[in-house]
This record gives sequence, structure tokens and C-alpha cells, in this order.
Amino acid sequence: MSITINIYYTGENGNALKFATEMKESGIVDRIRAEKGNLRYDYFLPVNDSETVLLIDSWENQEALDIHHASPMMKEIAALREKYDLHMKVEQFTEIKSVSDEKFIRK
Repeated sequence: MSITINIYYTGENGNALKFATEMKESGIVDRIRAEKGNLRYDYFLPVNDSETVLLIDSWENQEALDIHHASPMMKEIAALREKYDLHMKVEQFTEIKSVSDEKFIRK
């Protein structure tokens, strides 16, 4: 069962975007995407909040996510978060078993 995590990084003076840019340019994003079990690692900019960046991070299962959280990269990410003085809001979602579209889509 896959797990998807939305992380909202919020700061001031464009720091959230600077953080996401440095994550990409430093190679951390590519290293995370290469980790076993990573399904997605993408940043988005909310149109209604210029001081926030949304990360959508998906993993095959809890074990893969736990291994990622125990990796040395987490210290690098925490250091960048501190450098840019960001605050986080985290939401976690798990995949649901197959459900008929009729329950979710109205015709």
C-alpha cells in the first residue's frame, strides 16, 4: 500500500522557493528519487500563497519511507530547512483499495 505525504514548507522573503531550488541544485532531490521505494518527489507552488512550496512525496510502503527517514539525507534536508527558517505542515495519505468509480464520480 503506497503512502503519499504532502509537506507545505512556509517561510518569508521567498525562502521556501530558495529551499526547493537548493534541494534540486544540490542533488538531494535526485538522490531521493533514486532511493528504493520512492515513487514521487515533486515540488509545486500554490497560486494563493507565494511564501509556501508544496512537496508531494510518495513511497511504495512504510518500510521504504522509514529507510528514507533514517538516511543521512534527512540531516541535509533539516539543515536546509533551518538555513531558510521554514515551518512545515505535513499531511499523510495511504492508498485505498480499488473502489468503483461510481462511488466518487457523479454522472
